[in-house]
Amino acid sequence: MALLVLMLFIALPIAELWVIIQVGGSIGVGPTLALLVLDSLLGAVLLRSQGRLTWARFNLALGEGRVPAGEVFDGAVVILGGALLLTPGFITDVFGLLMLIPATRGLVRRGSAALARRRISFGWTVMGTGPAGAGTGEGERRASPRAYDYEGTATEVPEDPRELPGSGDDRG
Repeated sequence: MALLVLMLFIALPIAELWVIIQVGGSIGVGPTLALLVLDSLLGAVLLRSQGRLTWARFNLALGEGRVPAGEVFDGAVVILGGALLLTPGFITDVFGLLMLIPATRGLVRRGSAALARRRISFGWTVMGTGPAGAGTGEGERRASPRAYDYEGTATEVPEDPRELPGSGDDRG
């Protein structure tokens, strides 16, 4: 994780500067600066339009009574893509544009879901035997590799606080 942060804050700006210098050497300083300004403006326009569409789909999901998980993820990706497009540089612009296009945003969502599934383990663990008196017996199954478990109870609470027991006018 520390290496990733190091890459983002040191290597990426150096790579961005190198690409800007190369583009500037090919087409000139003025056109390069104009291109950087235009892609930032394009990023602002795309961020606004895609942000509104994502917000509308979010509200539609809530209105239909379903959990807006995909819409929330899309909103986060749209914000990140807009931030990347507003950042000066061509490398971040490519990634930002990919995050703002709905078709590629779906690919980002599926890739992120696959990555999350690989990093999260589900299922049972089978505990082996250890030294005498340490741990569980052979073949004993547990729902979690952790050595603790929580149990609790729940009570339904009415929406109107006046309906709670002891909250009426019987206090005297």
